[in-house]
Amino acid sequence: MANAVETLSNLERRITVKLPVETLQKEMSSRFQRLTRTAKVPGFRPGKAPLKMIEKQYGPQVKEEVFAEAIETSFGQAVQENKLRVVGMPNIQHKPLNQVHDDFEYTATFEVFPEVALSDFKGASVEKPEAKITDKDVDKTINVLLKQRVEFIEAKEGAAKGDRLTLTLSSFINDKQVETTGDKPIQIILGDTSRVEIFDNHLVDGKAGESKTFEVNYPESHSPKELAGKKVQYKVNFVLVAKPKLPEVNAQFAQSLGVVDGDVAKMRAEIKQSLEEELDKKVKIKLKEQVFTQFIDSFSGELPKALINLEINRLAQSAYANLKQRGVDLKQVKLEPAMFEEQAKKTCKLRLVLAEIVEKNNLRASPEQIKVMVNEFATNFDDSEEALKWFYAEPSRLEEPAALATEANVVEWFMKQCKVQNKKTTFDELVSGIPKA
Repeated sequence: MANAVETLSNLERRITVKLPVETLQKEMSSRFQRLTRTAKVPGFRPGKAPLKMIEKQYGPQVKEEVFAEAIETSFGQAVQENKLRVVGMPNIQHKPLNQVHDDFEYTATFEVFPEVALSDFKGASVEKPEAKITDKDVDKTINVLLKQRVEFIEAKEGAAKGDRLTLTLSSFINDKQVETTGDKPIQIILGDTSRVEIFDNHLVDGKAGESKTFEVNYPESHSPKELAGKKVQYKVNFVLVAKPKLPEVNAQFAQSLGVVDGDVAKMRAEIKQSLEEELDKKVKIKLKEQVFTQFIDSFSGELPKALINLEINRLAQSAYANLKQRGVDLKQVKLEPAMFEEQAKKTCKLRLVLAEIVEKNNLRASPEQIKVMVNEFATNFDDSEEALKWFYAEPSRLEEPAALATEANVVEWFMKQCKVQNKKTTFDELVSGIPKA
């Protein structure tokens, strides 16, 4: 086998490979001989057809298979010999196989991974959020849990924010009905922020058995756009008004949260511990986001087109899968590659920088670190023991935990290189991402 490598551009290469046709012909002859034992040829029993008939019937198929395998093997050898890091699939070009009589020659054009020059991150800086879990945070969490267990009691009083209303309604634009619940009542929680506030304000003080008619002028920015800028008339019939009744914070409530002995103090301590674990995760996420952004910004090289296209395809497939899960008819959706190009480039830059840092600093996750990450994953399942078995049953299932553990090593390495500025914040600000005014 002879080969030569051409540099077409910074990242594009072309290899020309020559293979002795005699070797390929010997392999073809060997396969024809094997086929004589099993091949089905009209007019002959299996294993009785003459060799020439086997060659005539199966010749093109065998030739294509032999030459394809020879290309794959020889290309792999040429890449290894020349120490090339190939991106994507090569573009293979050669004469039609029926015109090959002397040595077989083909060209493979492809891109290679770029050399990544790492920046000096010693001058970089990151902000590390600093927060403590307070009694107020615990109280707020308990309040959320209480609302999840709220009981609604039928009432004769007028409706107030937080009440659950059972009602029927019809809506009109220019006296033409555009929506109606018909005879089937719907339920809403008065004051739900998913609706415009003015709509709910008109329902305040409504009582069971009463009706209300009112108008709402929707702003131009309203969603859905069908109502944007429109004046809509509503007729609402109140069927039922129910007031919320929250459970008491007592032993029974604590037991409902898994505290067997119903100790409220123990319940609060467990909630605080859970919030502290969540706080720790949020801090790590914020740090990781900052570190990865600096990695992306530090990349100044050229990206292989094949790598970008692979990532665009991955992002598009993920988007289609998400839309399908939400019940969207994919026949009505066309996602253009340009929609994902910017994100694809960022992801490619990040992966290249990460790979270089991991390789140069020996930061690949150890088996013990992967095990810790898998155990953390398993705690999110109802049966953690079964989850652990599932992860270790198939090596490929450890790829995500291994990648995350390696990324954690990289962030830790970066934090030792850069300047860390502590920034005081609260748990609420960290979770919501909205700083306090």
